[in-house]
Amino acid sequence: MLLGLVMTAVVGAGAGAGVWYLTRADAPGTIATPPATAPVTATRTADGTAPGAGAGADPGTGSGAGDATPQTPRAAGPDGPDEPPAGYRRALDPVGYALDVPEGWTRRQKQGEKAPVVFYDSPGDGRQLQIFALSEPTPAQSLDLAENDPGYGFSRQPGYRPLERTSGATWAELTYRYDDAGLGARHVVDHRFQAVDGTLYAIRASGPESLAAAAVRAPLTEALRSFCPTGSVCAP
Repeated sequence: MLLGLVMTAVVGAGAGAGVWYLTRADAPGTIATPPATAPVTATRTADGTAPGAGAGADPGTGSGAGDATPQTPRAAGPDGPDEPPAGYRRALDPVGYALDVPEGWTRRQKQGEKAPVVFYDSPGDGRQLQIFALSEPTPAQSLDLAENDPGYGFSRQPGYRPLERTSGATWAELTYRYDDAGLGARHVVDHRFQAVDGTLYAIRASGPESLAAAAVRAPLTEALRSFCPTGSVCAP
């Protein structure tokens, strides 16, 4: 899943959003997930479709990217008793966390202005996961800056259209599409959250718009459910 981070030469909160633009793989030629009890808010999509009604999802894909509420986290650590689901493997990432990623996906890393940016790439269908730590005070502020900064916000990308926005007490998520000059139409789910150790992260899932929205979201769901910072105790 090509995914399209946050962190540029902008002072204060702006520092985080620019690195997303400077290092993102989507650039022309991304929890501990929220607890089950976390309050959830949702707004209508740009085309008027209510969240949860399939906004941005292909017909017949079930919940897909239109889910208004993220799945209950598994949050298992690298030594947790649970096992990755079929088709996934536990990655003990040297940056400092463990998470489940699809088998066969390859890891690469770029150095952002403030933090490393880690990518897990599908070998054949253009999907990607992208993970990085945030520098802004809250996930919502980070996501708003990454979207709307007049210099590098991804709302400036050709063909940009927000599909769904959801948020809770410790997380925020935006699903959108845009047209990449080299890769064509892209579908992106950008999820920003507070991990169990208090650190803020973004995990972005992206892929060709021609793929079912559920296929683009699935690796993000597993990454969020299994995400555990190194040295943290993450309940199974």
